[in-house]
Amino acid sequence: MEIPQIQIHEAKQKFDDKSCVFVDIRDSGSYRQAHIPGAIHLHDGNVQEFLQKTAKSQAMVVYCYHGNSSLGATAFLIENGFTDVASMSGGFEAWRPVYECE
Repeated sequence: MEIPQIQIHEAKQKFDDKSCVFVDIRDSGSYRQAHIPGAIHLHDGNVQEFLQKTAKSQAMVVYCYHGNSSLGATAFLIENGFTDVASMSGGFEAWRPVYECE
C-alpha cells in the first residue's frame, strides 16, 4: 500500500482553510512543549476513543517529528477505515521553523 503524503506548504494551505484536522503522534512532552495550533494529540491512551468517535471521512494530516513515524500512523488509520488521511512530509521539525506553533 502506498501511504499518502502531503508536503508542508500543502498542509499549511489545509490548515489555513480549516479543511482538515491535524493529528500529532509525538510524545506527550513534545506535544506540550509545542504543536500545530488545534492539533489533536493521538497516543496509546486515546487511540481507541479516537477510532470510535472520529468520522472516517474526516480529512486529516498526521505528523510526528520528521515524517517517518507518521507514515505508520497514517497506514494504521487507513487500515481502520479512514479515507482522507495523509502523513506530513518532514514532520513537525519541518513545520516549526516556517509556521507558528503553540
